[in-house]
Amino acid sequence: MADDGEFDDDELDSEDSLTYSNGVIEKIVAIATREAAHVLGMKGNLMHFVQETLGAENLTKGVSVEVTDDNRVIVNISVIIEYGAYAPAIFEDVKERVTERLAAMTGLEVAGINLRIEDVMTREEYAASHKRAQEAAAE
Repeated sequence: MADDGEFDDDELDSEDSLTYSNGVIEKIVAIATREAAHVLGMKGNLMHFVQETLGAENLTKGVSVEVTDDNRVIVNISVIIEYGAYAPAIFEDVKERVTERLAAMTGLEVAGINLRIEDVMTREEYAASHKRAQEAAAE
């Protein structure tokens, strides 16, 4: 800043900004994760369960993000995977998809991805449990 209280040209140019809410980043991560082979679903917390019971689908369920001071993203994901699938391969697939989608859509760099396997089910078990949850919500 100049001594006379005016901004120099470099500072004037820096007034523009582009930011993303955590919800936007979480949604991109959740959609990319669901695209990975053998990921049956996302595992949320009690609040997500209540929302789903009331009929609301929460697309960011099972995802939390933290933006670091240097504008990189740490991603935490909780999933349900298909029984018999190789978890390390699922992790690599999720990591690749999430990193690519975030870079392509936001320009943000991923500092780290933490994938937590919350449950293992067959596709039939998952479909049956999902159907029961929908029926319970309809009552």
